[in-house]
Amino acid sequence: MAPWLTGREVRSVDLLAPAGPKYAGLERLAGRLIEGVGRRGKFLLMPLSGGLELVAHLGMTGVIADHAPDARASTHLRVKVELSGGDPGTLFFIDPRRFGRFLVVDAGHYPTLPTLAALGPEPLGDDFTHTGLAAACARSTMPIKAYLLSQRPVAGVGNIYADEALWRAGIHPLTPAAWLGEDQVAALHAAIREVLAAAVAAQGTTLSDYRTVRGGTGEYARQLLAYGRAGEACPRCGTEMERSVVGQRGTTHCPTCQPAPGAARPTVSAARSRAGAERARDPKAARRAAPPRGGKGGA
Repeated sequence: MAPWLTGREVRSVDLLAPAGPKYAGLERLAGRLIEGVGRRGKFLLMPLSGGLELVAHLGMTGVIADHAPDARASTHLRVKVELSGGDPGTLFFIDPRRFGRFLVVDAGHYPTLPTLAALGPEPLGDDFTHTGLAAACARSTMPIKAYLLSQRPVAGVGNIYADEALWRAGIHPLTPAAWLGEDQVAALHAAIREVLAAAVAAQGTTLSDYRTVRGGTGEYARQLLAYGRAGEACPRCGTEMERSVVGQRGTTHCPTCQPAPGAARPTVSAARSRAGAERARDPKAARRAAPPRGGKGGA
C-alpha cells in the first residue's frame, strides 16, 4: 500500500455512507498530500500534508482496494478517493458490515479513537517483551483471551490470532491474565510473535471477505491449528477441540492442551490414548483427525 499511496495528492473524496463519526473530517482530505503509510495494531495511519492524518480501520469485513469492486461488493462501497499521479488512481473503501472507520484527524490526536490511543506495544517490535507482557497481565483479572482482544497488553491480536497463540502456548482462554505464571507468559509472548510473523508473511487470513489491496487472498488460513477447528481432533494430542464464547467472540481450544484454570494438565500420551479410544467408538472422529485445512476463501 505504501508504494501505491505515498506522494499522491487527493483530488476528491466521495462519501457514499451516511455521515457520522466513523467518517469524520473527510471534507478536509481533498488537496492533501499522502506523506506515507504506517500502522498501529489494526489501524492504518497515513500522515497528510498540513498536519493532518488519515486513519483507517477495516473492522471485521473492510477492504481497501485499488480497483473497482464487483457488482456484489459495490453495494458496500463506503468511500471513494480520487488520487493524482496515474493508475491505479482511485482508492475504494468497502465495508459490508460497517464496523470499519475511515476518517481524518489532526495528526496524533485521537480523542474519538480511545482504542488507538491506548494500544499496547507492537507485537513484532522491540518494545514487546515477555517482561512487559508479564507486568501488563499482572494488572488484569480479565480472561486472558478477552484481555488480548482489548489491545491493551499488545496491539493487533484479533480473534483468530488469539486462539492460535493461546493454543500454541497451552493456555486456556478463560484463565485470568493475572494468574499466568512466568513460563506461561514467556510461552504466550513467543507464540504471539510466531503467529503474527507468519500471518504477515502470508498476507493475512482470508475466511470470507478479506482481500489484499490488489484483490488477492490472505493465505494464513492454511496454517490455522486452532481457530475454527471445534469438533476436530487437536493437531497436538488428538483430543476433540471445544468451542466456547469469550468476550463475545467465538473461541476454540483443546481441553487437554489448554486445561481449565486450576485443572491438572493430562499428559499428551494419556490424551492420545483417550482420543484413540473415542475414535474407535465414533467412526466420524477419524475425519476430525485430518491435518489442518486449507483456506476457506473469501475475505
